[in-house]
Parts: sequence; structure tokens; C-alpha cells
Amino acid sequence: MALPTVKVAAAHAASVYMNKAACVDKACSFIAEAAANGAELVVFPESFIPGFPVWAALWAPIYNHDWFRLMVENSVMVDGPEITAIRSAARRHKIIVSLGFSESTRASVGCIWNSNVLIDEEGKVLNHHRKLVPTFYEKMVWAPGDGHGLQVSNTRIGNIGALICGENTNPLARYSLAAQGEHIHISAWPAIWPTRKPGGQNFDNLAANRIRAGAHSFEAKVFGILNAGFVDNSMLDLLKKSGDPVAIDVLDNSPRAATQFLDPTGATIGDTLQNEEGLAYATFNLNDCIEPKQFHDITGYYNRFDVFDLIIDRRRISPATFKDTDPASRPNLEALPALD
Repeated sequence: MALPTVKVAAAHAASVYMNKAACVDKACSFIAEAAANGAELVVFPESFIPGFPVWAALWAPIYNHDWFRLMVENSVMVDGPEITAIRSAARRHKIIVSLGFSESTRASVGCIWNSNVLIDEEGKVLNHHRKLVPTFYEKMVWAPGDGHGLQVSNTRIGNIGALICGENTNPLARYSLAAQGEHIHISAWPAIWPTRKPGGQNFDNLAANRIRAGAHSFEAKVFGILNAGFVDNSMLDLLKKSGDPVAIDVLDNSPRAATQFLDPTGATIGDTLQNEEGLAYATFNLNDCIEPKQFHDITGYYNRFDVFDLIIDRRRISPATFKDTDPASRPNLEALPALD
């Protein structure tokens, strides 16, 4: 059976920092533009709504309480009006959308997750994933997710899977998607990752992202969309208001991430964007996934399933399980007499 050839887009875009409503409007604009240019899939970076919590890397937690409150205030429910607006845009423009967002929950006013949704061209949510493990300083912002979203979605343009940032360092998470017949792998990244590597130099997220995304494309023999955010001046201005010279130096000198596309050998194809904001495009002929599997098919013959046995728990974790009595046996509170 012949596989399709598809045009895909990735938004190398800056969030309207800590402003969920403006982020939604910007996302809808990019969705319309990508569809008008013939893309059948458009991808957004990690935590595009409302922006990546760079502040957690710059200052000790005691200085970040106000930032956390702002982040929670601008996080969104997966069934809330913001995601509904993105779903409507996908349906209106008949395009598949992958979106990174900070997710809130009715179970707690302070719990948020680093999440991603895949939405089809009819506006249906195909998959809802919460990042398994917040990375490094992200642990001061986001809660750990679960395995429920480790799913590959079968779409008219191929089988699509997605992981968020550091999850692409986890070979078992990546394998769980490869084992579901993935054709297109989305890896979502922040625009900047302020830290240092041994020797005092800033962590080279440009190289690190490329290595991890390339490894998955090569190992799973899939096309990759390496989609990073963009740092704009408004975001920098907000973060630099502290006046902390160390933080300002780190912000100014940390490498900016790039948005790229990879073929099933791990080679770059299509557009690359790093120092300018916009939509990047590539064309994937999914039939090109077939021949490389003749060399190594890690979910087929190039494995030893008698030696390795991987179990994936995809149950959605809930904070509590309530076992209510029969509703018919409950008192009808609405029928109680009014108080004088």
C-alpha cells in the first residue's frame, strides 16, 4: 500500500508571553496561514500557550512566586475555551494541529502540566499528552504526567506521534511510539534553555535538540518535525525587568533553538528557522520510511522480543477515585424546604 506525500508546517514562533488569549489569537493566525500555503499539518512548540517558564531557570524559587501565579493564571483547561478556539480553527481551515500548552485542572488551583494536543482537521482531539517528567527546574512549575498520551494517532496523512522536549531523551518513551507504527514524529522544544554545561559555557540546546530528534528519526525510520519556540524582544524585556546582571547575561548568551525537519535517515530537509520568526515548511514522502527499515527495524525483525519485554501503562492518573452510592438513594437537596 502506497503511503501519502504530505506538506507540513512548523511555527517557529514566540508566545505572547504569559498572555493566553493573545497566544490563542496568534496560533489561529498561524493555522490560517499554514493552511493557505497548502500545509496539511501545522505544529506549535512546547508550552506555546502561554510561553515557556524561562524564569524558573534564572532565579531561586523564592523569587518566582509571582511568576508561578501568572503562569497558573494563564494555563488552560484541555476542554476550556482556548483549546476549543484552536479546535475550531483546525476545523475551519481543514488542517491537523499539534499544540503545546500549559494545562490546568479542576482538581487543584495550583497544579499544572506541560501538555500537548493533536487535533484533526475536523477539530477532534486525537491525543492529549502530559509530559512524563518535568525536566530540571521545570519540576518547580509542572507536575509529572502519565502514560495516557503515549499514543500514535492514525490520520489521513499518516501515523503521528509527539513527545515534549526532554522526553525525546527517553529511549523507552520514543520506542513506545515507534512500536505503534509511527510515520511522523513531532518533538516540541522551548526557544531557550538557560543553564550551563561543564566548563561554565551555556548549554547548547541547538545541538542537543538536533542530536535527540535525529536519533529518533534514524532509529525509528520516521520523518521528524523538530519544532522550537522563538525568543522575541517583548519576552526578553519582561524577563530582564529584574535587573539581575547574571540572568541578563545568560539570556543574552544562551543559544537560540532552531526549527528543522528530518528524514528517516536523520538528515535535515526543508526549511530551517532559528533567528527569525515564521512558518517553516517541508514535504514528506512517507514511502521513504520503508527502505531504511530493511537495515534496522527496531519494532520488527531487528529486535529480540524474547529478551526484551516492555510494558507501557497508559492509564490516566486521577488524584482520587470516588465510589458514590446509588444516586437513587441520595436525598433530593432541591426538594428540601426553604429556610425561613
